[in-house]
Amino acid sequence: MSRPLLPDPSVQTAPLLAVDDLRVSFATPQGELRAVQGVSLTLERGKTLGIVGESGSGKTVLSRAIMGLLPQGSATQTGSVRYQGQEILNAPTKELRRLWGTQIAMVFQDPMTSLNPVQRIGHQITETLKLHLKLGRDEAKETALSLLMQVGIPSPVERYDAYPNQLSGGMRQRVIIAIALACAPRLLMADEPTTGLDVTVQAQILDLLSTLQRDREMGMVLVTHDLGVVATRTDEIIVMYAGNVVERAPTSVLFSQMSMPYTEALLRSIPRIGNPSHTRLQAIEGRPPNLIAPPAGCPFAPRCPYAQDKCRREKPPLVEGAVPGHSYACWFPLATAGVVAAAGGGGAGGRGGGSA
Repeated sequence: MSRPLLPDPSVQTAPLLAVDDLRVSFATPQGELRAVQGVSLTLERGKTLGIVGESGSGKTVLSRAIMGLLPQGSATQTGSVRYQGQEILNAPTKELRRLWGTQIAMVFQDPMTSLNPVQRIGHQITETLKLHLKLGRDEAKETALSLLMQVGIPSPVERYDAYPNQLSGGMRQRVIIAIALACAPRLLMADEPTTGLDVTVQAQILDLLSTLQRDREMGMVLVTHDLGVVATRTDEIIVMYAGNVVERAPTSVLFSQMSMPYTEALLRSIPRIGNPSHTRLQAIEGRPPNLIAPPAGCPFAPRCPYAQDKCRREKPPLVEGAVPGHSYACWFPLATAGVVAAAGGGGAGGRGGGSA
């Protein structure tokens, strides 16, 4: 008999989520594509973790691997993913279904592909309640209406009988959140939950997630490409690039003492409200590396304006900084002083670097 995946409620010492040296690769005709390379993280109950990186950084593959949602047979996964002390990596789908919804839920980035276009909103919410909580029809409808109210859907009785295409993008995303929260999960994964929404609606959705997370004391993982999204809504941030964690720190420390040039580049690319109209955005030059044949040194070196010869030869390890909980993968972190690029040789910029 297989070991049950449902965690023991009496276990309070284990983190809500613990990922250790997780590696995910895909076989392609060109070779092995290493999408996630040795990622480790910990999330405690009631905390919010931000995972940030541009497209192709591995953040979505990481979140889906944690959930067990990668297509079976298409990916090779090694390492460990433990939910409340229970190993769930590579567990059979049948056993993972006992966790989905009731323990771990996910908000996907595109509500139109998450909602069934030919079923009414009410049915899609009550289906979850009936399946996992065994509620009767009337009780399920009452609970669904309450959930619609909690996520800020106006006229919930009317929206209960609506189809997805009759709702705005913001309301569809609120419905997805209602479905995700229907069975009161302990862990919520939100993968780019505001993609395609205008700025005002984005803020509303993010504020809603933060409020619900705080009120329900859930752990939450917020995956995004935008550092601005996680600046005020997370306790800790992990920055990913080319499948690697390149910086990790408590949120306040990351913004005040960032060390990785890639983190700096992400921050600079955020539009500023105070900038004059038509101000050119500071894009990150170049493209992410080929994950089938990555560069020998630092994966960001080909795009880094501060790169020196050592950066191109040797891949930097993730090391602890001076502040507890702050680590980075850079031979010449931003905060250090000493060898400037012009003096160090091979540099593309004039920023200080540490002795190697």
